[in-house]
Amino acid sequence: MAMAAPPLLLALDQGTSSSRAALFDTDGRPIASASAPLDIHYPADGWVEQSPTAIWESQRLAMSRLEQAITPEQQKAVISCGITNQRETTTLWKRSDGSPCGPALVWQDGRTADLCEQWKASGLETSWRARTGLMLDPYFSASKIRWLLDHEPAASSAAAQGDLCFGTVESWLLWQLSGGTIHATDMSNASRTLLMDLERRQWLDDACAEIGLPKQALPELRPCRGDFGVIQAGLPFAGVPIQALLGDQQAATLGQLCLLPGEGKCTYGTGAFLVVNTGTTIRQSDAGLLSTLGWTDEHGTPTYCLEGSLFNAGTVVQWLRDGLGIIRSAEEVNPLAQEVENAAGVMLVPAFTGWGTPHWDPSARGLLIGLTRDTRRGHIARAALEGIALSVASLVELAEQAMDQSLGELAVDGGAAASDPLLQAQADSTGLRVRRPKHLESTARGVALLAGLQAGVIADLKDLVANRTQNSSVFEPQQTLEQRQRWRQRWNDAVTRSLHWNG
Repeated sequence: MAMAAPPLLLALDQGTSSSRAALFDTDGRPIASASAPLDIHYPADGWVEQSPTAIWESQRLAMSRLEQAITPEQQKAVISCGITNQRETTTLWKRSDGSPCGPALVWQDGRTADLCEQWKASGLETSWRARTGLMLDPYFSASKIRWLLDHEPAASSAAAQGDLCFGTVESWLLWQLSGGTIHATDMSNASRTLLMDLERRQWLDDACAEIGLPKQALPELRPCRGDFGVIQAGLPFAGVPIQALLGDQQAATLGQLCLLPGEGKCTYGTGAFLVVNTGTTIRQSDAGLLSTLGWTDEHGTPTYCLEGSLFNAGTVVQWLRDGLGIIRSAEEVNPLAQEVENAAGVMLVPAFTGWGTPHWDPSARGLLIGLTRDTRRGHIARAALEGIALSVASLVELAEQAMDQSLGELAVDGGAAASDPLLQAQADSTGLRVRRPKHLESTARGVALLAGLQAGVIADLKDLVANRTQNSSVFEPQQTLEQRQRWRQRWNDAVTRSLHWNG
């Protein structure tokens, strides 16, 4: 008698530039994956949009490619699905037919900067920040919703008729996967909208009223683990239960098994995101870090985090390739950077779409400084990687101050974490040991593990911690404290010059 295949966990990982579908075993080891690209549109300076329909089609295509790439036995072994997603990206659609009411405004979109300034001038920020843990910034969903209601007739019409649905990307995918029967979100994603009370984990009625969003347009607010329905017939992996939703940075933190207060990770994707576990305590930062919900158990009991958010990381390498043309593929940046011993005083401040933490300045712009007649492509490539690392180092310093302790070690993941020169610069600029796992897809892994907990095939994530250092690469600091301080001081000077450039 043939033995049943061991259970597999499906993760749908919807990112800014692509969608992935991945399978993991119950130890979190990757089994198979597939992806599909996703276009990003920049209709004006600081505007970043995507098509909601294209987001869904990209995710569906990734699912289809994965299903076709695995055996029938593996297909039958998939017992649970989790969804993780680019956060804050905002979509409005009609409940009656599921049609989008305008574009999806991507998390990087800065068109609502003036609106956020108006809200600040009217004294709203103190109350909003105290309850949500977030800044009044275009990054978050609230001002994006208001903009869509003000500028998209389909959105305002649907709102007036009680036919409007709001959702961030996981809500939009869940709507599609459930055949339009489930309109829900999880607390990790809701904590990034400016509309959820972080301590009570409830929608804020007055905040919704302020932005003009009808309460019935809100998705049902649920714990990160639970019953989110099943994938509908006619779709890849039909019948598989959906049992976890988690924002991408929280999922990566869980995937790196940062389970204890003070443990943190940095993900280098389109942007760079530092997340530090603060346990059951909401830690507030006066220096621009965000308080956010990490994840919950099935009862809604929370783990909180501190987060620093940078809007440009992988985009810097893309710019070297597509904008400057000094590399033909992203992989070429590393050998090019290693052609030179150092950046020879060149610094690249990657504020292409404004600054997130700690400045929260949507009018900041990128800066390339320190050029001489001897500057070569290698110096610029090295400065680009160092610019990402130095940006993150500022976040690490703020997190350590807020936690009143050193992080000791920084776990890293995401596409750009494959770069050895980047991670060495990260170790040198922070003074921390940097640990890179063998498999960099911590985001998909994290939500798969959460789904596995809910499905009952994983007993406790702590059981996996002992193996997390196996097959990891470790980068130790190689600079003296004096060298680090001098480097960081020059960097801070360059960053200051980039602020308010487009104001």
